[in-house]
Amino acid sequence: MNQIKLLLISLIGLNLFFASCNPAPESKTGKNSTLIPEGSTEAQIVALAANVTPSPRQVIWQDGEFTAFFHFTVNTFTDREWGDGKENPSVFNPSSLDAKQWVQTAKDAGIKQVILTCKHHDGFCLWPSKFTEHSVKNSPYKNGKGDVVKEVAEACKELGIKFGVYLSPWDRHEPSYGDSPTYNTYFVNQLTELLSNYGPVAEVWFDGACGEGPNGKRQVYDFKSYYSTIRKLQPDATIAIMGPDVRWVGTESGYGRETEWSVVPVSAARLDEISASSQQNASNSAFVPEGDMQKPDLGSRSVIANAKGLIWYPSEVDVSIRPGWFYHASQDSLVKTPEKLLDIYFSSIGRNSLLLLNIPPDRRGLLHKNDVRNLQLFKKAIDEIFATNYLIGAKIVADSQSGSQKAEFCIDYDNKTWWAAASDKSDATLDLTLNGQQTFNVLMLQENIQVGQRIESFTLEGWVNGAWQKLTEGTTVGYKRLLRFETVTTDKVRLRILKSRLNPTISSFGVYMNRMK
Repeated sequence: MNQIKLLLISLIGLNLFFASCNPAPESKTGKNSTLIPEGSTEAQIVALAANVTPSPRQVIWQDGEFTAFFHFTVNTFTDREWGDGKENPSVFNPSSLDAKQWVQTAKDAGIKQVILTCKHHDGFCLWPSKFTEHSVKNSPYKNGKGDVVKEVAEACKELGIKFGVYLSPWDRHEPSYGDSPTYNTYFVNQLTELLSNYGPVAEVWFDGACGEGPNGKRQVYDFKSYYSTIRKLQPDATIAIMGPDVRWVGTESGYGRETEWSVVPVSAARLDEISASSQQNASNSAFVPEGDMQKPDLGSRSVIANAKGLIWYPSEVDVSIRPGWFYHASQDSLVKTPEKLLDIYFSSIGRNSLLLLNIPPDRRGLLHKNDVRNLQLFKKAIDEIFATNYLIGAKIVADSQSGSQKAEFCIDYDNKTWWAAASDKSDATLDLTLNGQQTFNVLMLQENIQVGQRIESFTLEGWVNGAWQKLTEGTTVGYKRLLRFETVTTDKVRLRILKSRLNPTISSFGVYMNRMK
Protein backbone atom coordinates (compact mmCIF):
# COMPACT_ATOMS: atom_id res chain seq x y z
CA MET A 1 0.00 0.00 0.00
CA ASN A 2 2.88 2.41 0.66
CA GLN A 3 3.96 2.15 -2.98
CA ILE A 4 0.41 2.92 -3.99
CA LYS A 5 0.26 6.02 -1.86
CA LEU A 6 3.63 7.32 -2.99
CA LEU A 7 2.21 7.54 -6.50
CA LEU A 8 -0.22 10.15 -5.22
CA ILE A 9 2.51 12.74 -5.14
CA SER A 10 3.97 11.90 -8.54
CA LEU A 11 0.90 11.78 -10.79
CA ILE A 12 0.90 14.56 -13.40
CA GLY A 13 -1.74 16.40 -15.32
CA LEU A 14 -4.05 16.82 -12.34
CA ASN A 15 -5.39 20.32 -11.69
CA LEU A 16 -7.63 21.99 -9.12
CA PHE A 17 -9.92 24.89 -9.77
CA PHE A 18 -11.07 26.84 -6.76
CA ALA A 19 -13.11 29.83 -5.84
CA SER A 20 -12.12 33.04 -4.09
CA CYS A 21 -13.94 34.08 -0.94
CA ASN A 22 -14.29 37.16 1.23
CA PRO A 23 -13.13 36.90 4.83
CA ALA A 24 -16.02 36.60 7.26
CA PRO A 25 -14.60 36.00 10.74
CA GLU A 26 -17.84 34.83 12.33
CA SER A 27 -19.52 33.30 9.26
CA LYS A 28 -20.70 29.68 9.51
CA THR A 29 -21.11 29.45 5.75
CA GLY A 30 -17.65 30.34 4.50
CA LYS A 31 -15.99 28.93 1.41
CA ASN A 32 -13.79 25.85 1.36
CA SER A 33 -11.19 27.51 -0.88
CA THR A 34 -9.76 30.91 -1.62
CA LEU A 35 -7.43 32.63 -4.00
CA ILE A 36 -4.66 34.72 -2.46
CA PRO A 37 -4.48 38.07 -4.22
CA GLU A 38 -1.03 39.00 -5.46
CA GLY A 39 0.81 41.23 -3.03
CA SER A 40 -1.14 40.06 0.02
CA THR A 41 0.57 40.65 3.36
CA GLU A 42 1.15 37.86 5.87
CA ALA A 43 -1.69 39.18 8.00
CA GLN A 44 -4.05 39.14 5.02
CA ILE A 45 -3.04 35.59 4.08
CA VAL A 46 -3.52 34.43 7.66
CA ALA A 47 -6.99 36.01 7.72
CA LEU A 48 -7.91 34.26 4.48
CA ALA A 49 -6.67 30.92 5.85
CA ALA A 50 -8.68 31.39 9.05
CA ASN A 51 -11.87 31.71 7.04
CA VAL A 52 -11.44 28.69 4.77
CA THR A 53 -14.03 26.19 6.02
CA PRO A 54 -15.11 22.62 5.22
CA SER A 55 -17.87 21.75 2.76
CA PRO A 56 -20.98 20.13 4.29
CA ARG A 57 -19.88 16.64 3.21
CA GLN A 58 -16.46 17.22 4.78
CA VAL A 59 -18.10 18.21 8.08
CA ILE A 60 -20.17 15.02 8.07
CA TRP A 61 -17.09 12.94 7.18
CA GLN A 62 -15.00 14.48 9.97
CA ASP A 63 -17.78 13.96 12.53
CA GLY A 64 -17.58 10.24 11.74
CA GLU A 65 -14.08 10.13 13.27
CA PHE A 66 -13.54 6.37 12.85
CA THR A 67 -13.98 4.15 9.74
CA ALA A 68 -13.21 0.49 9.10
CA PHE A 69 -11.56 -0.91 5.97
CA PHE A 70 -12.33 -4.49 4.93
CA HIS A 71 -9.61 -5.81 2.60
CA PHE A 72 -10.98 -9.02 1.09
CA THR A 73 -10.42 -10.61 -2.34
CA VAL A 74 -8.56 -13.48 -4.02
CA ASN A 75 -5.45 -12.36 -2.12
CA THR A 76 -7.08 -13.68 1.04
CA PHE A 77 -6.95 -17.16 -0.47
CA THR A 78 -3.58 -16.93 -2.25
CA ASP A 79 -1.83 -15.49 0.85
CA ARG A 80 -0.62 -12.45 -1.09
CA GLU A 81 -0.84 -8.71 -0.61
CA TRP A 82 -0.98 -7.80 -4.30
CA GLY A 83 -2.60 -10.10 -6.85
CA ASP A 84 -1.39 -10.15 -10.44
CA GLY A 85 -4.78 -10.58 -12.09
CA LYS A 86 -4.04 -14.14 -13.19
CA GLU A 87 -5.84 -15.76 -10.26
CA ASN A 88 -8.52 -18.27 -11.13
CA PRO A 89 -11.87 -17.18 -9.66
CA SER A 90 -12.19 -20.70 -8.31
CA VAL A 91 -9.82 -19.81 -5.44
CA PHE A 92 -12.42 -17.44 -3.98
CA ASN A 93 -14.58 -19.64 -1.76
CA PRO A 94 -15.21 -18.39 1.81
CA SER A 95 -16.86 -21.17 3.77
CA SER A 96 -18.78 -19.14 6.36
CA LEU A 97 -18.94 -15.55 5.14
CA ASP A 98 -20.93 -13.38 7.54
CA ALA A 99 -20.92 -9.71 6.61
CA LYS A 100 -23.10 -8.92 9.60
CA GLN A 101 -20.32 -10.22 11.88
CA TRP A 102 -17.91 -7.81 10.19
CA VAL A 103 -20.17 -4.80 10.54
CA GLN A 104 -21.33 -5.66 14.08
CA THR A 105 -17.71 -5.98 15.20
CA ALA A 106 -16.96 -2.58 13.71
CA LYS A 107 -20.02 -0.98 15.30
CA ASP A 108 -19.19 -2.47 18.69
CA ALA A 109 -15.72 -0.89 18.40
CA GLY A 110 -17.21 2.58 17.93
CA ILE A 111 -16.73 2.64 14.16
CA LYS A 112 -19.38 4.57 12.24
CA GLN A 113 -18.63 3.61 8.64
CA VAL A 114 -17.07 0.71 6.74
CA ILE A 115 -15.35 0.63 3.35
CA LEU A 116 -15.13 -2.60 1.34
CA THR A 117 -12.42 -3.35 -1.23
CA CYS A 118 -14.93 -4.12 -3.99
CA LYS A 119 -12.09 -4.50 -6.49
CA HIS A 120 -8.38 -4.49 -5.66
CA HIS A 121 -5.47 -4.32 -8.11
CA ASP A 122 -6.00 -7.95 -9.17
CA GLY A 123 -9.23 -6.84 -10.87
CA PHE A 124 -11.39 -9.47 -9.15
CA CYS A 125 -14.85 -8.05 -8.42
CA LEU A 126 -16.72 -8.92 -5.24
CA TRP A 127 -19.98 -8.27 -7.06
CA PRO A 128 -21.27 -9.93 -10.27
CA SER A 129 -20.16 -7.15 -12.63
CA LYS A 130 -21.66 -7.24 -16.11
CA PHE A 131 -18.40 -5.95 -17.56
CA THR A 132 -15.94 -8.70 -16.61
CA GLU A 133 -15.88 -12.44 -16.05
CA HIS A 134 -13.25 -11.98 -13.31
CA SER A 135 -15.72 -11.84 -10.44
CA VAL A 136 -17.68 -13.77 -7.84
CA LYS A 137 -20.12 -14.92 -10.51
CA ASN A 138 -17.46 -17.35 -11.74
CA SER A 139 -16.37 -18.47 -8.26
CA PRO A 140 -17.64 -21.39 -6.15
CA TYR A 141 -18.99 -18.96 -3.58
CA LYS A 142 -22.74 -19.59 -3.44
CA ASN A 143 -22.39 -21.44 -6.74
CA GLY A 144 -21.65 -18.20 -8.55
CA LYS A 145 -24.73 -16.46 -7.14
CA GLY A 146 -22.94 -14.55 -4.41
CA ASP A 147 -22.54 -10.80 -4.11
CA VAL A 148 -20.27 -9.73 -1.25
CA VAL A 149 -20.89 -6.03 -1.91
CA LYS A 150 -24.62 -6.57 -1.46
CA GLU A 151 -24.11 -8.56 1.73
CA VAL A 152 -21.95 -5.85 3.32
CA ALA A 153 -24.25 -3.03 2.15
CA GLU A 154 -27.29 -4.81 3.58
CA ALA A 155 -25.51 -5.49 6.88
CA CYS A 156 -24.65 -1.80 7.13
CA LYS A 157 -28.25 -0.82 6.48
CA GLU A 158 -29.53 -3.26 9.08
CA LEU A 159 -27.05 -2.16 11.74
CA GLY A 160 -27.14 1.58 11.04
CA ILE A 161 -23.57 1.91 9.79
CA LYS A 162 -22.55 3.94 6.74
CA PHE A 163 -21.28 2.04 3.70
CA GLY A 164 -18.36 3.00 1.46
CA VAL A 165 -16.64 1.45 -1.54
CA TYR A 166 -13.02 1.09 -2.61
CA LEU A 167 -12.55 0.57 -6.35
CA SER A 168 -8.98 0.26 -7.56
CA PRO A 169 -8.27 2.25 -10.70
CA TRP A 170 -5.33 -0.07 -11.35
CA ASP A 171 -6.57 -3.36 -12.81
CA ARG A 172 -3.98 -6.06 -13.54
CA HIS A 173 -6.53 -8.40 -15.11
CA GLU A 174 -8.54 -6.19 -17.48
CA PRO A 175 -7.15 -6.43 -21.09
CA SER A 176 -8.18 -2.85 -21.91
CA TYR A 177 -6.02 -1.39 -19.12
CA GLY A 178 -3.45 0.86 -20.84
CA ASP A 179 -5.85 1.67 -23.66
CA SER A 180 -6.85 4.74 -21.73
CA PRO A 181 -10.19 5.76 -23.31
CA THR A 182 -11.47 2.17 -23.45
CA TYR A 183 -10.45 1.35 -19.90
CA ASN A 184 -11.85 4.60 -18.53
CA THR A 185 -15.24 3.65 -19.98
CA TYR A 186 -14.89 0.22 -18.38
CA PHE A 187 -14.01 1.76 -15.03
CA VAL A 188 -16.92 4.22 -15.10
CA ASN A 189 -19.25 1.35 -15.96
CA GLN A 190 -18.09 -0.56 -12.89
CA LEU A 191 -18.26 2.55 -10.73
CA THR A 192 -21.80 3.12 -11.97
CA GLU A 193 -22.78 -0.42 -10.93
CA LEU A 194 -21.49 0.13 -7.40
CA LEU A 195 -23.14 3.52 -7.03
CA SER A 196 -26.50 2.48 -8.50
CA ASN A 197 -27.31 -0.93 -7.06
CA TYR A 198 -26.39 -0.94 -3.37
CA GLY A 199 -28.19 1.97 -1.76
CA PRO A 200 -26.54 5.04 -0.21
CA VAL A 201 -22.74 5.16 -0.54
CA ALA A 202 -21.11 7.49 1.98
CA GLU A 203 -17.55 7.37 0.64
CA VAL A 204 -15.72 6.39 -2.52
CA TRP A 205 -12.08 5.59 -1.92
CA PHE A 206 -9.48 5.70 -4.72
CA ASP A 207 -5.75 5.20 -4.48
CA GLY A 208 -3.19 6.34 -7.02
CA ALA A 209 -1.72 3.00 -8.12
CA CYS A 210 -1.00 3.12 -11.83
CA GLY A 211 0.93 0.85 -14.16
CA GLU A 212 1.40 -0.26 -17.75
CA GLY A 213 -1.29 -2.25 -19.47
CA PRO A 214 -0.86 -5.32 -21.69
CA ASN A 215 -0.15 -2.92 -24.58
CA GLY A 216 2.91 -1.57 -22.77
CA LYS A 217 1.31 1.86 -22.26
CA ARG A 218 0.71 3.54 -18.94
CA GLN A 219 -2.96 4.06 -18.19
CA VAL A 220 -4.13 7.68 -17.95
CA TYR A 221 -7.05 7.88 -15.55
CA ASP A 222 -9.96 10.15 -16.42
CA PHE A 223 -10.62 11.38 -12.92
CA LYS A 224 -12.89 14.09 -14.27
CA SER A 225 -15.39 11.49 -15.44
CA TYR A 226 -14.95 9.44 -12.24
CA TYR A 227 -15.79 12.45 -10.08
CA SER A 228 -18.72 13.46 -12.28
CA THR A 229 -20.17 9.97 -12.02
CA ILE A 230 -19.94 10.02 -8.22
CA ARG A 231 -21.45 13.49 -7.87
CA LYS A 232 -24.29 12.51 -10.21
CA LEU A 233 -25.15 9.14 -8.65
CA GLN A 234 -24.15 9.67 -4.99
CA PRO A 235 -23.95 13.45 -4.49
CA ASP A 236 -23.44 13.16 -0.74
CA ALA A 237 -20.50 10.74 -1.01
CA THR A 238 -17.05 11.83 0.11
CA ILE A 239 -14.30 11.19 -2.45
CA ALA A 240 -11.18 10.16 -0.58
CA ILE A 241 -7.43 10.09 -1.19
CA MET A 242 -7.33 10.45 -4.99
CA GLY A 243 -10.14 12.94 -4.77
CA PRO A 244 -11.16 16.47 -3.84
CA ASP A 245 -12.58 15.90 -0.35
CA VAL A 246 -9.98 14.04 1.72
CA ARG A 247 -6.20 13.59 1.57
CA TRP A 248 -3.90 10.83 2.77
CA VAL A 249 -1.87 11.74 5.87
CA GLY A 250 1.33 10.50 4.22
CA THR A 251 2.16 7.28 6.10
CA GLU A 252 0.44 4.02 7.01
CA SER A 253 1.75 3.95 10.57
CA GLY A 254 -1.49 5.08 12.17
CA TYR A 255 0.14 8.30 13.38
CA GLY A 256 -0.76 11.76 12.16
CA ARG A 257 1.25 14.93 12.46
CA GLU A 258 1.39 16.62 15.84
CA THR A 259 0.72 19.83 13.92
CA GLU A 260 -2.03 19.02 11.41
CA TRP A 261 -3.60 21.80 9.37
CA SER A 262 -6.74 21.08 7.37
CA VAL A 263 -6.09 24.19 5.27
CA VAL A 264 -3.31 23.58 2.75
CA PRO A 265 -1.92 25.39 -0.31
CA VAL A 266 -3.15 24.74 -3.85
CA SER A 267 -2.62 26.35 -7.24
CA ALA A 268 -4.90 27.33 -10.11
CA ALA A 269 -3.73 25.68 -13.32
CA ARG A 270 -6.09 27.64 -15.58
CA LEU A 271 -7.64 30.72 -14.02
CA ASP A 272 -10.12 31.04 -16.89
CA GLU A 273 -11.80 27.81 -15.76
CA ILE A 274 -12.19 28.46 -12.04
CA SER A 275 -14.86 26.25 -10.56
CA ALA A 276 -17.25 28.17 -8.36
CA SER A 277 -17.46 25.25 -5.96
CA SER A 278 -14.72 22.72 -6.53
CA GLN A 279 -15.61 20.52 -3.59
CA GLN A 280 -19.35 21.02 -3.66
CA ASN A 281 -19.79 19.65 -7.18
CA ALA A 282 -17.62 17.90 -9.75
CA SER A 283 -14.66 20.10 -10.58
CA ASN A 284 -13.66 20.66 -14.19
CA SER A 285 -10.59 18.50 -13.74
CA ALA A 286 -9.01 16.11 -11.29
CA PHE A 287 -7.43 17.19 -8.06
CA VAL A 288 -4.20 16.57 -6.25
CA PRO A 289 -2.45 19.26 -4.23
CA GLU A 290 1.01 20.06 -5.45
CA GLY A 291 4.08 19.10 -3.47
CA ASP A 292 5.04 16.35 -1.08
CA MET A 293 2.08 15.38 1.09
CA GLN A 294 4.41 13.45 3.40
CA LYS A 295 6.12 16.60 4.62
CA PRO A 296 5.88 17.29 8.36
CA ASP A 297 4.55 20.79 7.71
CA LEU A 298 1.73 21.29 5.20
CA GLY A 299 -0.02 24.41 6.43
CA SER A 300 1.95 26.63 8.81
CA ARG A 301 2.31 30.37 8.28
CA SER A 302 5.65 29.90 6.54
CA VAL A 303 4.10 27.40 4.11
CA ILE A 304 0.96 29.35 3.24
CA ALA A 305 2.96 32.57 2.87
CA ASN A 306 4.05 31.39 -0.59
CA ALA A 307 0.73 29.89 -1.68
CA LYS A 308 -1.39 31.08 -4.58
CA GLY A 309 -4.51 29.62 -3.06
CA LEU A 310 -5.77 27.67 -0.06
CA ILE A 311 -8.26 24.85 0.33
CA TRP A 312 -9.86 22.80 3.12
CA TYR A 313 -8.38 19.34 2.56
CA PRO A 314 -8.45 17.27 5.77
CA SER A 315 -6.28 14.31 6.68
CA GLU A 316 -7.15 10.62 6.87
CA VAL A 317 -4.87 8.21 8.74
CA ASP A 318 -5.04 4.64 7.44
CA VAL A 319 -3.47 1.64 9.17
CA SER A 320 -4.11 -2.09 9.39
CA ILE A 321 -4.78 -3.95 12.63
CA ARG A 322 -2.26 -6.51 11.31
CA PRO A 323 1.10 -6.11 9.55
CA GLY A 324 -0.59 -6.87 6.21
CA TRP A 325 -3.70 -5.44 4.60
CA PHE A 326 -5.11 -8.84 3.70
CA TYR A 327 -5.57 -11.76 6.08
CA HIS A 328 -2.59 -14.10 6.58
CA ALA A 329 -2.78 -16.91 9.14
CA SER A 330 0.89 -16.34 9.93
CA GLN A 331 -0.08 -12.93 11.39
CA ASP A 332 -2.71 -14.18 13.85
CA SER A 333 -0.30 -13.54 16.72
CA LEU A 334 0.66 -10.09 15.40
CA VAL A 335 -2.67 -8.30 15.79
CA LYS A 336 -2.19 -4.84 17.29
CA THR A 337 -2.79 -4.84 21.03
CA PRO A 338 -5.51 -2.76 22.71
CA GLU A 339 -2.74 -0.52 24.06
CA LYS A 340 -1.35 0.01 20.55
CA LEU A 341 -4.80 0.71 19.14
CA LEU A 342 -5.39 3.25 21.90
CA ASP A 343 -2.10 4.96 21.08
CA ILE A 344 -3.12 5.10 17.41
CA TYR A 345 -6.50 6.55 18.39
CA PHE A 346 -4.84 9.39 20.31
CA SER A 347 -2.39 9.95 17.45
CA SER A 348 -4.93 10.06 14.60
CA ILE A 349 -8.41 11.13 15.72
CA GLY A 350 -6.60 13.04 18.46
CA ARG A 351 -4.50 14.87 15.88
CA ASN A 352 -7.21 16.42 13.71
CA SER A 353 -7.57 13.40 11.41
CA LEU A 354 -10.01 10.59 10.71
CA LEU A 355 -8.85 7.06 11.52
CA LEU A 356 -9.33 4.36 8.85
CA LEU A 357 -8.55 1.02 10.48
CA ASN A 358 -8.27 -2.06 8.29
CA ILE A 359 -9.72 -5.31 9.72
CA PRO A 360 -9.25 -8.07 7.13
CA PRO A 361 -11.68 -11.02 7.02
CA ASP A 362 -10.10 -14.48 6.92
CA ARG A 363 -10.61 -17.35 4.46
CA ARG A 364 -13.81 -18.36 6.22
CA GLY A 365 -15.22 -14.91 5.54
CA LEU A 366 -15.09 -13.95 9.22
CA LEU A 367 -13.08 -11.53 11.29
CA HIS A 368 -10.58 -13.53 13.33
CA LYS A 369 -11.20 -13.89 17.07
CA ASN A 370 -7.89 -12.17 17.90
CA ASP A 371 -8.88 -9.07 15.95
CA VAL A 372 -12.35 -9.05 17.52
CA ARG A 373 -11.01 -9.50 21.06
CA ASN A 374 -8.47 -6.70 20.77
CA LEU A 375 -11.05 -4.35 19.29
CA GLN A 376 -13.39 -5.10 22.17
CA LEU A 377 -10.71 -4.40 24.77
CA PHE A 378 -9.70 -1.22 22.95
CA LYS A 379 -13.31 0.02 22.95
CA LYS A 380 -13.64 -0.81 26.65
CA ALA A 381 -10.61 1.40 27.35
CA ILE A 382 -12.02 4.27 25.26
CA ASP A 383 -15.36 4.06 27.05
CA GLU A 384 -13.70 4.09 30.46
CA ILE A 385 -11.44 7.04 29.64
CA PHE A 386 -14.18 9.28 28.24
CA ALA A 387 -16.95 8.29 30.64
CA THR A 388 -16.41 11.38 32.83
CA ASN A 389 -15.43 14.89 31.81
CA TYR A 390 -14.20 16.47 35.03
CA LEU A 391 -14.90 19.95 33.67
CA ILE A 392 -18.66 19.46 33.50
CA GLY A 393 -20.29 21.69 36.09
CA ALA A 394 -17.15 23.77 36.58
CA LYS A 395 -17.27 27.55 36.84
CA ILE A 396 -15.63 28.86 33.66
CA VAL A 397 -14.50 32.41 32.92
CA ALA A 398 -13.00 33.72 29.67
CA ASP A 399 -10.91 36.87 29.40
CA SER A 400 -12.93 37.90 26.32
CA GLN A 401 -16.00 36.90 24.36
CA SER A 402 -17.39 37.51 20.89
CA GLY A 403 -21.06 38.40 20.91
CA SER A 404 -23.16 35.66 22.48
CA GLN A 405 -20.48 32.95 22.15
CA LYS A 406 -20.15 32.31 25.88
CA ALA A 407 -17.39 30.37 27.66
CA GLU A 408 -19.99 28.00 29.10
CA PHE A 409 -20.53 26.60 25.63
CA CYS A 410 -17.13 24.86 25.83
CA ILE A 411 -18.36 22.44 28.47
CA ASP A 412 -22.06 21.97 27.67
CA TYR A 413 -21.80 18.57 25.93
CA ASP A 414 -23.03 20.21 22.70
CA ASN A 415 -20.52 20.43 19.89
CA LYS A 416 -22.87 22.68 17.94
CA THR A 417 -22.33 25.52 20.40
CA TRP A 418 -19.01 27.22 20.96
CA TRP A 419 -17.11 29.95 22.69
CA ALA A 420 -15.27 32.55 20.65
CA ALA A 421 -12.78 35.12 21.85
CA ALA A 422 -13.38 38.77 21.02
CA SER A 423 -12.94 39.52 17.34
CA ASP A 424 -9.84 41.63 17.95
CA LYS A 425 -8.07 38.90 20.00
CA SER A 426 -5.67 36.24 18.72
CA ASP A 427 -4.88 34.95 22.22
CA ALA A 428 -7.17 34.05 25.09
CA THR A 429 -7.43 32.46 28.52
CA LEU A 430 -10.14 30.23 29.95
CA ASP A 431 -10.08 29.79 33.75
CA LEU A 432 -12.03 26.95 35.34
CA THR A 433 -12.82 26.18 38.97
CA LEU A 434 -13.78 22.51 39.25
CA ASN A 435 -16.26 20.79 41.55
CA GLY A 436 -13.64 20.02 44.17
CA GLN A 437 -10.35 18.19 43.70
CA GLN A 438 -10.30 16.06 40.54
CA THR A 439 -7.69 13.64 39.18
CA PHE A 440 -7.06 13.39 35.42
CA ASN A 441 -4.38 12.98 32.74
CA VAL A 442 -6.07 13.51 29.35
CA LEU A 443 -7.01 16.73 27.57
CA MET A 444 -9.58 17.00 24.78
CA LEU A 445 -10.13 20.15 22.73
CA GLN A 446 -12.29 20.84 19.69
CA GLU A 447 -12.57 23.96 17.57
CA ASN A 448 -15.70 24.92 15.68
CA ILE A 449 -14.25 24.04 12.27
CA GLN A 450 -17.36 25.38 10.54
CA VAL A 451 -15.93 28.86 11.10
CA GLY A 452 -12.36 27.74 10.36
CA GLN A 453 -9.27 26.18 11.93
CA ARG A 454 -7.43 28.88 13.85
CA ILE A 455 -5.53 27.82 16.98
CA GLU A 456 -1.75 27.65 16.46
CA SER A 457 -0.49 27.02 20.00
CA PHE A 458 -1.90 26.48 23.48
CA THR A 459 -1.00 25.27 26.96
CA LEU A 460 -3.04 23.65 29.74
CA GLU A 461 -2.11 24.56 33.31
CA GLY A 462 -3.23 23.26 36.71
CA TRP A 463 -3.13 24.91 40.12
CA VAL A 464 -0.67 22.70 42.02
CA ASN A 465 1.01 23.49 45.36
CA GLY A 466 -0.09 27.10 45.25
CA ALA A 467 1.13 27.88 41.74
CA TRP A 468 0.19 27.35 38.08
CA GLN A 469 1.97 24.31 36.64
CA LYS A 470 2.07 23.45 32.94
CA LEU A 471 0.37 20.10 32.40
CA THR A 472 0.66 19.83 28.62
CA GLU A 473 0.90 21.94 25.49
CA GLY A 474 0.18 21.66 21.79
CA THR A 475 -0.04 23.42 18.48
CA THR A 476 -3.05 22.79 16.23
CA VAL A 477 -6.46 21.70 17.46
CA GLY A 478 -8.84 21.55 14.50
CA TYR A 479 -11.70 19.06 14.71
CA LYS A 480 -10.22 17.32 17.77
CA ARG A 481 -7.00 17.31 19.79
CA LEU A 482 -6.22 14.70 22.45
CA LEU A 483 -3.17 14.88 24.68
CA ARG A 484 -1.97 12.65 27.52
CA PHE A 485 0.14 13.93 30.39
CA GLU A 486 1.26 13.01 33.90
CA THR A 487 -1.64 12.41 36.28
CA VAL A 488 -2.53 15.48 38.32
CA THR A 489 -5.01 16.28 41.11
CA THR A 490 -6.31 19.84 41.28
CA ASP A 491 -9.43 21.96 41.59
CA LYS A 492 -8.37 24.65 39.10
CA VAL A 493 -7.21 24.56 35.49
CA ARG A 494 -6.72 27.14 32.81
CA LEU A 495 -6.35 26.93 29.07
CA ARG A 496 -4.10 29.56 27.54
CA ILE A 497 -4.38 29.98 23.77
CA LEU A 498 -1.10 31.62 22.93
CA LYS A 499 -1.47 32.15 19.19
CA SER A 500 -4.34 31.96 16.74
CA ARG A 501 -5.29 32.93 13.21
CA LEU A 502 -7.83 35.63 14.08
CA ASN A 503 -9.92 35.03 17.19
CA PRO A 504 -9.94 31.43 18.45
CA THR A 505 -12.99 29.26 19.09
CA ILE A 506 -13.56 26.20 21.30
CA SER A 507 -16.65 24.00 20.91
CA SER A 508 -15.64 21.25 23.36
CA PHE A 509 -13.20 21.17 26.26
CA GLY A 510 -12.64 18.23 28.57
CA VAL A 511 -10.22 16.53 30.93
CA TYR A 512 -10.40 12.78 31.57
CA MET A 513 -8.66 9.93 33.36
CA ASN A 514 -6.80 7.20 31.47
CA ARG A 515 -6.12 4.21 33.73
CA MET A 516 -4.83 1.90 31.02
CA LYS A 517 -1.15 1.12 31.50
